[in-house]
Amino acid sequence: MKKDSKQHIQQRATEPFVPTEGQQEQISTHAEGQSGNSVLRQHAEQQFAEELEELARADRQQRPPNWRLSPWAVRTYLLGGRLPNGFQVSPKYIGNARLIEIAISTLATDRALLLYGLPGTAKSWVSEHLAAAISGDSTLLIQGTAGTDESALRYGWNYARLLVEGPSPAALVASPLMTAMQTGKLARIEELTRISSEVQDTLITILSEKTLPIPELNREVQARKGFNVIATANNRDKGVNDLSSALMRRFNTVVLPLPQDIEEEVRIVERRVADLGQVLELPAEKPALEEIRRVVTIFRELREGKTLDGSLKLKIPSGTLSTAEAISVINNGLALAAYYGDGTLRAGDLAAGLTGAIVKDPVQDRIVWLEYLQTVMKERRSWQDLYRACREVV
Repeated sequence: MKKDSKQHIQQRATEPFVPTEGQQEQISTHAEGQSGNSVLRQHAEQQFAEELEELARADRQQRPPNWRLSPWAVRTYLLGGRLPNGFQVSPKYIGNARLIEIAISTLATDRALLLYGLPGTAKSWVSEHLAAAISGDSTLLIQGTAGTDESALRYGWNYARLLVEGPSPAALVASPLMTAMQTGKLARIEELTRISSEVQDTLITILSEKTLPIPELNREVQARKGFNVIATANNRDKGVNDLSSALMRRFNTVVLPLPQDIEEEVRIVERRVADLGQVLELPAEKPALEEIRRVVTIFRELREGKTLDGSLKLKIPSGTLSTAEAISVINNGLALAAYYGDGTLRAGDLAAGLTGAIVKDPVQDRIVWLEYLQTVMKERRSWQDLYRACREVV
């Protein structure tokens, strides 16, 4: 490459990007399209902005440094309640209130929070809403995978500027965790145990010293008040990349359980199905409570390996059959009813979703499902329509 060409590339790399008039119009149009109701799923702080505003207005309790709301208001936001002015705050989590109180209190201390439990127990959901209520920003998120490296947790580099300038503050790319430290907000780490143990241990200094060293620049980032970390972990991943004892000591663990009883699980599914139905604008009628109860009953019985009355033992399928999957089955049925039926959720609309959720292993799970159909569902008189529909699918 010629010398003048290299100089031209270096010059282009260091010049700021200034969009043309046409590009500015496209960026503006794109930004407008991302606002309002056109977004498929808004962040929690956007979707529940009115509730957060009302809570902030009514909040007279002491707030930890840099928190948007007091612990009392955060609890009310998560669990729901009526404010003194009559405004009704919707519950985001239905379950043990004490677990939510422990989680909120932990985030007000110097210990990080680890939400632990089975898939579908609302760990990510609770994490997002805690960040929205406390920091007003739930987007400082790191998704843990087997390929997550240290740069995802610490910082990376803009290699175009790095090649031209060498290590410099302008060439550094802050991770969500670094941004949370600099702004005094909560950072979220999803599926912490999916990250390799060597990368996990990057967090030890950050959580204990509240400092992120940047040796390339001979400097460090010190966390501002309000900074903390919420991590989630799936107990189905136990043994994959278990946390070291040194890292575990930096976390306070809160185990989120499955819904305590069928009534609680039915309420959760009913509420989430209604919320998602509005977002997706499905032209279907609200599902009958009995249909939701049937799906939840099937999931609970197969999950626990026995019928609700305890009279019959059942084989357990390989899948988790979580509350989140029950919500997906109902929503899938509503879509079928809306676009290929009369808009009313019926047994035939649920059968395919039920079978798909239960039969993960085409051999073993199919045997489990067929046995359940013959020994349990067939014997329930009011379930004959669902039995026939599921048999046709299988």
